[in-house]
Amino acid sequence: MKIGQWIGLIAIVLSLYILWQLREVLLLIFAAVVLATTLNRLARSFQNLGMKRQLAVALSVTIFFAGIISFFWLIVPPFTQQFQELTYRVPQGFERINSWIDEQRTHIPPQLIPFIPDLNRLIAEAQPLFNRILGNSFAFVSSSLIIVLNILLVLVLTGMFLANPDAYRKVFVRLFPSFYRRRVEGILNQCGTSLERWVTGAFIAVFVVGLMSLVGLSILGVKAALALGVLAGFMNLIPNLGPTMSVVPAMAIALLDSPWKPLGVLILYFFIQQAESNFLTPIVMAHQVSLLPAVTLISQLFFVTFFGFLGLFLALPLTVVAKIWVEEVLVKDVLDQWQYHHQAENELVMIGESSDHGEVEEVELISPEEE
Repeated sequence: MKIGQWIGLIAIVLSLYILWQLREVLLLIFAAVVLATTLNRLARSFQNLGMKRQLAVALSVTIFFAGIISFFWLIVPPFTQQFQELTYRVPQGFERINSWIDEQRTHIPPQLIPFIPDLNRLIAEAQPLFNRILGNSFAFVSSSLIIVLNILLVLVLTGMFLANPDAYRKVFVRLFPSFYRRRVEGILNQCGTSLERWVTGAFIAVFVVGLMSLVGLSILGVKAALALGVLAGFMNLIPNLGPTMSVVPAMAIALLDSPWKPLGVLILYFFIQQAESNFLTPIVMAHQVSLLPAVTLISQLFFVTFFGFLGLFLALPLTVVAKIWVEEVLVKDVLDQWQYHHQAENELVMIGESSDHGEVEEVELISPEEE
């Protein structure tokens, strides 16, 4: 390769390395873009009702913060109370089970006694693990502080993007060559439309799953059913893994009442997940975002591996945007054009027959296969 080509290759490699080192910051910026897109759509809805832009944005932001405050107000107090009760109910349950096992020792053959677990011994062996977890409390507080700072950064960036979205859009477009900027504008329009559709479908799914969970848990008589229903709906934003994560606190709280309720909660969440996967998602999300289930799962594994929990939470919108850029830039603008140029150079062959005066009497265009 020539020197210029080597310099271009080195510049590309350095750019990719810098982007990789800044991946967490870029992910936070993308989270702010998704949130700003959501609030911007809500603001446009208010504008369509005749409201001015500034007032529509202020009302959208107010509704957003009211929703966040309501979420934590519904979730945190009931969970704090229930899990405090859980801290002394669970040891009592272990003592009852251990007493029952001791009573059964007299009714079983002596050969099987060594295979019966001793819960007191298991708790004693697990004590170093609990001490280690408590010893890492400072690290947990430090990580929590970092999470709070990241949330504040996302909120500040969201406000900036929402205040003047066109200015930031123009800055991004100018990063591309002049001949390609109009094309980038079209791709950004597609990304914005797809993100808005995903947000619409996601909120419909959140509402339906939350309502089904609330009704089912109320029928079972589980405490804090409203908080658990809200949590189940919110966790549904994480496909595949979210419903599994939301069933754990529900089963733990159900254990406070009776030992059979956790099994009922598990069956309830299983049927809700099946209904969401087989009916709700195909009907709602198929009209909003067309993604294959395997692609969704692979993207979750990829983003959670490299970006952690935030990557898992943003896996679906990241996949939606990445899908559009790959289809439009890599497939249509590179691979398809490459094929057309290749056919233009190799497909047609011109055959002519000259007359006595040296003129071409007949010209025929045929493909190499016909030749």
